[in-house]
Amino acid sequence: MFTKILIANRGEIACRVIKTARKMGIATVAVYSDADRDAVHVEMADEAVHIGPSPAAQSYLMPEKIIAACKATGAQAVHPGYGFLSERAAFCEALEAEGIVFIGPKPKAIKAMGDKIESKKFANAAKVSTVPGWLGVIENADHAEKIAGEIGYPVMIKASAGGGGKGMRIAWSQSEVRDGFDRARSEAKSSFGDDRVFIEKFVVDPRHIEIQVLADAHGNALYLGERECSIQRRNQKVAEEAPSPFLDAETRKAMGEQSVALARAVDYQSAGTVEFIVDKDKNFYFLEMNTRLQVEHPVTELVTGIDLVEQMIRVAAGEKLAIKQSDVKLNGWAVESRLYAEDPYRNFLPSIGRLTRYRPPEEGQFGDIVIRNDTGVTEGSEISMFYDPMIAKLCTWAPTRIEAIDAMSEALDSFVVDGIEHNIPFLAALMQHPRWREGRISTAFIAEEYPDGFAPIVPDADEKAVLASIATAVELLRRDRLDRLGGRLAPHSGALKRDWVVKIGEDYLSASILEGMISIPIEIDLSIEGGKALTVSSDWRPGDLIWQGKVGKSSVTAQIRPVANGLRIAWKGMSVTARVMLPRIAELERLMPEKVAPDTSKMLLCPMPGLVVSIAVVEGQEVKAGETLAVVEAMKMENVLRAERDLTVSKLNAKPGDSLAVDAVIMEFA
Repeated sequence: MFTKILIANRGEIACRVIKTARKMGIATVAVYSDADRDAVHVEMADEAVHIGPSPAAQSYLMPEKIIAACKATGAQAVHPGYGFLSERAAFCEALEAEGIVFIGPKPKAIKAMGDKIESKKFANAAKVSTVPGWLGVIENADHAEKIAGEIGYPVMIKASAGGGGKGMRIAWSQSEVRDGFDRARSEAKSSFGDDRVFIEKFVVDPRHIEIQVLADAHGNALYLGERECSIQRRNQKVAEEAPSPFLDAETRKAMGEQSVALARAVDYQSAGTVEFIVDKDKNFYFLEMNTRLQVEHPVTELVTGIDLVEQMIRVAAGEKLAIKQSDVKLNGWAVESRLYAEDPYRNFLPSIGRLTRYRPPEEGQFGDIVIRNDTGVTEGSEISMFYDPMIAKLCTWAPTRIEAIDAMSEALDSFVVDGIEHNIPFLAALMQHPRWREGRISTAFIAEEYPDGFAPIVPDADEKAVLASIATAVELLRRDRLDRLGGRLAPHSGALKRDWVVKIGEDYLSASILEGMISIPIEIDLSIEGGKALTVSSDWRPGDLIWQGKVGKSSVTAQIRPVANGLRIAWKGMSVTARVMLPRIAELERLMPEKVAPDTSKMLLCPMPGLVVSIAVVEGQEVKAGETLAVVEAMKMENVLRAERDLTVSKLNAKPGDSLAVDAVIMEFA
């Protein structure tokens, strides 16, 4: 067994590998760029080596720097994590030439399966079911249009060396092929240094289901069940679960055996994932094989009890698998939510900045529930524009699917992240969505359910009553605390008032205290809008970020943040501003004039912090609705900004190469 390994990665996956290595008694070496000098993975490792500037192309993607770090520290093996160099056969070969072990498959398997074009040719030869498509070199956009027409629309244009949703476009008609081809090639070149793309038939309403395989160097191979990965946005996975609510035992077995056969055919030796698209009739088609550890591997670990990182290390050290296929049992249900630094209310555009607060829920087993949080950040960490925007992977396990989903809902409600925008509101709303809870999903779920993007959720009458109850209880405790401050000439609030008005958003709700005293823990009976009594109980104290308690018969976990003259409550994907007032104050408050937002209708604002790739217009040019105005790159994804209506460009405020902040004015219109 190795005594020291180097992790050629960063963020949460580097921390994840370090945890298992530490458990196995193996010393670890971290590598870091300028941007990651103070990163968590650097602090966790036994040693750390600086490998260059912040851009990945000058640090994490440079094999010679990784090899030099191994030699300097005496690391015997390298775990690549996912992304970066994890699927580069040349990197694996370079390590082998230096006598350093690559903790992953051999170059043969990486070459056969890591290239999407070659892997499909190989799969066809091995009689694995594949999606109809063109696997040869596509010379230009005209060639792409011809091929797409022959396959039949819709088609998927995908980077051969791609991954993580980058370099992928769906074209529904001939008019969309040319732009999709150009964008896919551009993203592929900037992200992977390889601009080859291929085209295949896009299966409408498919599920994305993948099989985890594990194989050693002694001819043993097995599968560890499946993961449902259909909740995707822009081809990037958002939430995963294991097992899939869609598969039956027969289909699971067929997919698993086919995956193992494919792994054996390339002499696969490590953990790997065979991805399939599955149609509504449970027909499955080989999509690709990821010759590395997957981002979503924790859900498989939770339902099988098998540490995949440990198995990868043991296989790389030459050990035989100690597990047989008959040993693999799927126990319970696991759900994973990917927390991204992105604004769900601005079409999920990236967000960067410092985490001024980062308080994940407590990890561990709580009764029948397990909570796990794989992360690479801590309070004070900087979310950089140079890397993937994922903050953490929050996972829950429970005996049943609904219990796991409900546990995830509560965990998300108690996950505090401040300083940047993030997608917790969307994830929390997803956990309440009927289609998700019933398992009626496909890769088109987000596009179908949120066609105009994710908008703030408006609470219904019952939800408003819960929010108003929480707000009232919080305000009463706040006032009671003020009354108890020493040195006051007179109490702040005077005698306890029984009647209040709670403003939730733009609605005013009456709140009456029926019974109870103001104390910690609090327990009072409230009537909202004259309704039946709701007993509100909690041990919340002023200053706590999380409010946990009961409102009526419901257990509630919500986040509380003070704002001017009130508080903001986040709960189940809802985020509302609440103000608790005496009736006379509310009467006067209704008379206050509303603030008018500034008119930005004649400006193109940068929707996210990013780099201007191109400006497609000139001053004085007339453009039609839908035409491209500019392309902005953020976190390796190119975002095309189009005209919303017919316009005339009056002034350009930015040029290619400029780094812009969110809402910076790119151009103005007459």
